[in-house]
Amino acid sequence: MAATSIKLLGDPKSRIAPLSEAAGLSPHAWMLHALAVEADRAGRKGAFVAEGRARLKELRGGAPTYAADDAFDYLS
Repeated sequence: MAATSIKLLGDPKSRIAPLSEAAGLSPHAWMLHALAVEADRAGRKGAFVAEGRARLKELRGGAPTYAADDAFDYLS
């Protein structure tokens, strides 16, 4: 496992301490969890954007579309 260090000065450091304590975690464990959550979020956002671009490409290529009213009527 690779090690890295992060210098936290001022506000971030003072904000993390009570948050980690409230979660019952050390500041180190809390930061690891926060980094994992953010990495997951960024990955999901990237997949979402890629999916949107793929669908837009399909639409521009002539994929069928439906009027919103027709879709709502069908769902009703």
